[in-house]
Amino acid sequence: MRIKKTLTMILMLLAMVCQGQDYVPRDYVWTTQSDNSSGSMPCGGHDIGMNVWVENGEILFYISQSGWFDENNTLLKAGRWRIHFDDMPFDGDDFVQRLCLDDGAVYVSGGGKEVRIWVDVDEPIVFVKINSRTTEKNGSAGKSGKGKREGETIAKSDEHGVTVSYESWRYQDRELTKAECQQCSYKWVLPKGSVTYGDHVGVEEYGLRFWHRNREKTIFDFTVEREHLDAIKDSLYNPIKGLQMEGRMFAPEFHFIGTSDGNYASTDYRAWKFRKDHLKRGASIVIDLRYTQHERYELKTINGCGTVVPYCFNNINGKRSLERSARWWHDYWQRSWITTDGSNADAARVVRNYELMRYMLGCNAYGAWPTKFNGGLFTFDPMFVEGPDEKGEAKNAFTPDYRKWGGGTMTAQNQRLVYWPMLKSGDYDMMASQLDTYLRLLPAATARTRYYWGHGGASYTEQLENFGLPNPAEYGKHPEGSDYGVERNAWLEYEWDTALEFCMMALQAAQYDPEHRADFDRYLPMVEECLRFFDEHYQYIAKQLGAKALDDDGRLILYPGSGCETYKMAYNPSSTIAALKAVATAFPQSPLPLERIPDIPLRAIDGDTCIAPAVTWARIQNTETPQLYPVFPWRIYGMGRPGLDIARNTYLKDPHAVAMRSSKGWKQDLIWAACLGLTDEAKRLCVEKFADGPYRFPAFWDPGFDWAPDLNRGGAAMIGLQEMLIQETPDGEVMLLPAWPKEWPVRFKLHATGGREVVY
Repeated sequence: MRIKKTLTMILMLLAMVCQGQDYVPRDYVWTTQSDNSSGSMPCGGHDIGMNVWVENGEILFYISQSGWFDENNTLLKAGRWRIHFDDMPFDGDDFVQRLCLDDGAVYVSGGGKEVRIWVDVDEPIVFVKINSRTTEKNGSAGKSGKGKREGETIAKSDEHGVTVSYESWRYQDRELTKAECQQCSYKWVLPKGSVTYGDHVGVEEYGLRFWHRNREKTIFDFTVEREHLDAIKDSLYNPIKGLQMEGRMFAPEFHFIGTSDGNYASTDYRAWKFRKDHLKRGASIVIDLRYTQHERYELKTINGCGTVVPYCFNNINGKRSLERSARWWHDYWQRSWITTDGSNADAARVVRNYELMRYMLGCNAYGAWPTKFNGGLFTFDPMFVEGPDEKGEAKNAFTPDYRKWGGGTMTAQNQRLVYWPMLKSGDYDMMASQLDTYLRLLPAATARTRYYWGHGGASYTEQLENFGLPNPAEYGKHPEGSDYGVERNAWLEYEWDTALEFCMMALQAAQYDPEHRADFDRYLPMVEECLRFFDEHYQYIAKQLGAKALDDDGRLILYPGSGCETYKMAYNPSSTIAALKAVATAFPQSPLPLERIPDIPLRAIDGDTCIAPAVTWARIQNTETPQLYPVFPWRIYGMGRPGLDIARNTYLKDPHAVAMRSSKGWKQDLIWAACLGLTDEAKRLCVEKFADGPYRFPAFWDPGFDWAPDLNRGGAAMIGLQEMLIQETPDGEVMLLPAWPKEWPVRFKLHATGGREVVY
């Protein structure tokens, strides 16, 4: 079903009139406690993510803030909090733990108490509000003779107390072992004697302060030396040198009662405990998190509070925070939504888990660093991720800071899947966390190009550190005098095209949100330098080899190249060519002329024309299907485009594409099936992709190829679902329900280019 631009607007207005009310997502509710942290639910906002759960009658939660990178580039958690009530109110039958998506908060209630936990959307501040009222049945008139009628409930102040504990496993230096080296950027080249340095924790008048300040020498220095870049070291971006991360817990009605040691999930910890003896009207706890590099470090001064604390407790207004945060989340759900009537169980599960995934993305809406594909801000104790080994012992008995594939490593092929769905969901403001990261790394990408090869352009690699250089382990070993700019890595060598997807995101975001086009213009230098790199670098390679820079048709010879991590030593890989064509077409100022880009290679399979992975290649290294990248993300083939039959042939007949088909992890087969209008196939893969994860919260998916919760799986699933509902032709016509099963009832609001909103 195709709709012209004007008809789209009419459909949108009619649907809004018929709807007549705001969209309010359903709460997600548990009525029993959890066994451990793997049974947590997410909560967050601004740039903070929390895992919240109730275990043995106590509320526990982890707090993570985007950007807490230590000396080893591990993404640290701020710590774990535990709230214990004397009367154990949550052990009764009225226990409820509820995630209210509409206001972004988690509520825990039972036994006359309710605890509301939320994060301020404008500041990195966590609020815990405890409301406590107990009740008793009146059997006769009160002592004054003016009592309530028999059986009527009387409220009274709670005389029980509450203890809140801050628990830290970084209360001392901890040896970083090779078994857990994946959590940082060293990976398998971890130097002997490496440690995760301990934090500083201090009790102060207002509550508690904890902080971690990175040393001057970090993984950055190790990487620069390993990659032979000492000559330009002082000009490179270093975001972790001297980085100070700190938090303050404000609990003015509580008094410090001491410390204790304990163990949770195979990790020892120290707890700093604060107590309030009588709840009476309740209590409030405020946790403020900040980070900055020391040379620019200034603690804020507000209303004469001095420089001891960044805020006065009295100036942190929980009521105002609650109101603005609830309003932000409510408005967030008005941007876009997908819903169904519940008559089809598969459709209901798919839509619910789409919504829960989008909630998790909103929790890092305004972080300086992007939501990590390998768990985001919601990783939990690693021993619960993969279960016990054959001996019944924990496979990963590491600290809660652990995750595979690093904390400060930006793996492009995975990261992109988390951010592509934000176009159709209308969450353009949230894309800045990812796009700004690549923009910050542009000087490093151009500097290493100029230093290694003497020409222009930006060379971003696939496994990229948050300071812009290749991951030092993935970089590989280089013989003396070899090309130090190339990664000696069987999977990653010559893979430079993944940054082009972030270039395309920026260009498309400007098309989706033309009202704020100027906000995306700042990314144009990045687009320009990425295109320049391919033009100048492959001419440089040809010159070094004494070969022709261009073929007989005046086009670049992209060799050696790489079709993702899979088709290696490739000649003119189709994924790279499609990327260059798409980005150069969308960027009129391209330094790489379109006529200099080769054609996408084709081949025949059983007499049918298919997209080839490349003209030739030396080996197959991984399980990706780059021959379908011209379908997505590059949209050269697909519904409403020429050559649909060629792309469908590739999906259905290419032996590698068929053999590698899966819904696991970052696999994109759902997206391609939807873009090719293969409805039955898209439905099958969508159900598999959005199936509940193995942990209690259904959108906490298993590690897949990476770590739990697997957010690149969630992102890929979101993209596929959106493509099943709405696609566009090259001239801007909207195609409604191009791959949607007729038996799935649906209503939705999604976004299209030109600032259009499509409500169905």
